[in-house]
Amino acid sequence: MKKPEKLIALLMSAVMLFGTAALLTGCGSEEPAAGDKTHVVLNEVAHSIFYAPMYVAIEEGYFAEEGLDVELVTGYGADKTMTALLSGEADIGFMGAEATIYSYAEGVEDSAVNFAQLTQRAGNFLVAREPIDDFSWDMLKGKDVLGGRAGGMPEMVFEYILSKNNIDKSEVNIDQSIDFGSTAAAFSGGQGEFTVEFEPHATSLELKGDGYVVASLGEASGYVPYTSFSAKKSYIEKNPEVIQAFTNALQKGMDYCAGHSAKEIAKSIAPQFAETDAETLEIIVARYDEQDTWKTDPAFEKEAFDLLLNILMDAGELDAALPYEELVTTEFVK
Repeated sequence: MKKPEKLIALLMSAVMLFGTAALLTGCGSEEPAAGDKTHVVLNEVAHSIFYAPMYVAIEEGYFAEEGLDVELVTGYGADKTMTALLSGEADIGFMGAEATIYSYAEGVEDSAVNFAQLTQRAGNFLVAREPIDDFSWDMLKGKDVLGGRAGGMPEMVFEYILSKNNIDKSEVNIDQSIDFGSTAAAFSGGQGEFTVEFEPHATSLELKGDGYVVASLGEASGYVPYTSFSAKKSYIEKNPEVIQAFTNALQKGMDYCAGHSAKEIAKSIAPQFAETDAETLEIIVARYDEQDTWKTDPAFEKEAFDLLLNILMDAGELDAALPYEELVTTEFVK
């Protein structure tokens, strides 16, 4: 099976060092609770407006209502988030489900199980140097595009879209050498003819006049299980009430987003994004809301899982399908 080398190395290091890490740091849920609430360490792959319902659940007090004191830590990459989860530094991980598939396929004994899905579309956008009114994906043939890390969801969904449009990835000059979060600066500096960007970078490039959003990868790819919450099998078995409470709070956050305007959602999550002005925040939230980015319930269905497996296999990151029942549980959603 093929996998990103960096992810494999970090995952195996986590497995080898698990006993030491557990002794030195302990598990987040064992730390002192806030009042009578259960302390839970949640490691997120990135801090992005793309994940609005989760921040709504935090800011509206839904996790607290369910008896949880959630400590949010940003991992800055699925490999780092998965390492934190496997080493016991985090109780719950939030990332692309492909990381849980990689670790399971590698033979990790106490592997991560996905128990809730949050986003159902890609959250990034294709940015060009000039406005393009009638953009088509074949315009990328022979062009230099700043892409994402090989084996990560942003890059694989991009390649999936190319395939859907009968374009072989070899026909596009995809630069995968730039770190996550640095592509917008590189694009502003003159690298690439197109770049694939998450928010707020896509809107920031537009506001500065350095680029123009010409396509949504979320719309072009259709529904895909982009991000989900997972925990180690042993943690779920020992703490089912925590996972149930977490899922309940997440559902409340989804309900809020489904029933409120972009302006109201933006206002709710504003404390999480103090560096983003209110107008820009509302623009970004509206962009995600209009393309039906967030699920209305956190069920990670088998159909979505099978689609993810197909994307991984098409990208050459997986040799064969893996069992849904071993990597996903819908017990807490039900």
